[in-house]
Amino acid sequence: MFQHVFAEMNDMLEEIAQVYPVAKGTQKQELSKKWQMLKHMSDGIIEEWLSFEEKMSDVRKSWGLPDSMESAELPEMKSGSFIKGQGYYKLMMYSHAVEQFKLTTEEFKDSLLARIYLAMSYLYMNEVREAGRHFQWVLPLTENKRLRSIIYNALGCIEAKLNQMERARDYFLLAHHIDPTFTEPLSNLEVCKQKQGSLQFGSQLAALM
Repeated sequence: MFQHVFAEMNDMLEEIAQVYPVAKGTQKQELSKKWQMLKHMSDGIIEEWLSFEEKMSDVRKSWGLPDSMESAELPEMKSGSFIKGQGYYKLMMYSHAVEQFKLTTEEFKDSLLARIYLAMSYLYMNEVREAGRHFQWVLPLTENKRLRSIIYNALGCIEAKLNQMERARDYFLLAHHIDPTFTEPLSNLEVCKQKQGSLQFGSQLAALM
């Protein structure tokens, strides 16, 4: 539902980035107006999304429905920074998500969940070494097979992005061995083998948590 909107916004932003430095006069004014419109849309989407998330939570609670967040009983899930971070993450605004999840990890230093979201946000931003550092921090602290498989798959993607294909394949095979029902590692192995296609990571995180 959001993909078309974000595609249009990204196209417009790319146009501004390319043309604005050499634009003059009326053209530069028009590009400035487009920039302001994008900024207004971005801010509006964030506000509406966070408001919607809050209303969904209220409805769920009024119905007495269980929630994966509540059943986990993790205190960080109720913190403002974590809730905002998840909102930004779902909107694919990963630099903003990083800011919020960093605040959460400062307040809840032992939070594996916030650390995983922080690492995955860094990975989406292609800051692979910082992502890897946080994934490695979490790995020895969890016994959850799917989560460990997600982490090893992400580490494989990091190695592939660094052009360390042998290490990447080892991580993907390990991820598949730990949880054979998790399909992303096998897809990524094929990407490495064929040397074409897109690496897959992060799609299972929201469902898991």
